[in-house]
Amino acid sequence: MTIKAQIIDDETLAIAELKVLLNAFPQIELISSEEKTSEALAKANQLKPDLIFLDINMPGMNGFEFLENLEEVPEVIFVTAYDEYAIKAFEVNALDYLLKPVNPDRLAEAIKRLEKRISKQEKAPKDDRLTLDKKIFIKDGEKCYFVPVADIFLLESEGNYVKVFFEDKKPLLHKSLTYMENRLPDNVFFRANRQYIFNMNYVKKIEPYFNSTLLIEMNNGLKIDLSQRQSVKFRDISGV
Repeated sequence: MTIKAQIIDDETLAIAELKVLLNAFPQIELISSEEKTSEALAKANQLKPDLIFLDINMPGMNGFEFLENLEEVPEVIFVTAYDEYAIKAFEVNALDYLLKPVNPDRLAEAIKRLEKRISKQEKAPKDDRLTLDKKIFIKDGEKCYFVPVADIFLLESEGNYVKVFFEDKKPLLHKSLTYMENRLPDNVFFRANRQYIFNMNYVKKIEPYFNSTLLIEMNNGLKIDLSQRQSVKFRDISGV
């Protein structure tokens, strides 16, 4: 298994140290490393790495903003000197969150987790989407639900779980948002950003937002801002 990786960090020394640590993992092929986010974004969109080691506090564009501007978001391991962003990092479904200076054992754990995730994805059926008339089973604590796919109006990433909104309920499903994106009918469910997937049949209003993005208002009043990339995609399929 060869995993193409990119390092993005505004500190030259931090990049150099991580490169040394990655020498212990021959399965990781470092294809690019950048200090400037603008250059890193162009490289990421061109080379499409399987994994990005990403700093958070960077000039011009922080790590979260960087992800919003990617054409395709790969697996992400945040590497930062600050621990206050950990919750937000897992809300965007990051694979791991490593603090500087990087502990070699923690890096090894992250790589092992990545290999397991890739292996599981490779074994999964390539075209196994649910239809609106199907139901999914959700066990949330002591409660169990058989939820019609058509009744789901929103999914929200919660770390390693997805919060599934239907009727007045929102149980947690032990799946990633990306997994659900690949299972739900893509002519009805739309990936808004790293945090949300919404059912287009439950959209109440669509409004222009900042920097040519769109703001979606759901029937329940919740407002979701689409990333720039997804705003373009939504306009293409909806004719907005």
